[in-house]
Amino acid sequence: MSPLNLKSQPLPAGVLITVTGEIDKTNTEQLETQIGLSHRHGQPLVLDLSGTTFMDSRGLHLLLRLHARLCEQAMSLHLAAVHSTPARLMSITGVDDLFAVHPTPAAAMAAALSEHGIRNGEAE
Repeated sequence: MSPLNLKSQPLPAGVLITVTGEIDKTNTEQLETQIGLSHRHGQPLVLDLSGTTFMDSRGLHLLLRLHARLCEQAMSLHLAAVHSTPARLMSITGVDDLFAVHPTPAAAMAAALSEHGIRNGEAE
């Protein structure tokens, strides 16, 4: 098992959380806690999954809960660089179309900030 490493980076509005390692039943609570500490209500949330090598059903359930919570705030959950097992899990379960998935963290951040009315670090 690969340990979960999390890194939060504040955005002009919102947060980018880089997730490295495996998301499974042993650490989804840790990830949810980190998101809760880093993310403010009504602001964009970007998860960089480029370093995520595995995700089980609990990890997927967490993403679905985050998606629902953000939809209630008229926001989207932006996922960056989803590949390997996480991408396959989302595809097999048919939920991959629910998420705003971007090829890179930079593309995800730009989309999230644009959604919030911010371009180049300044409000529109």
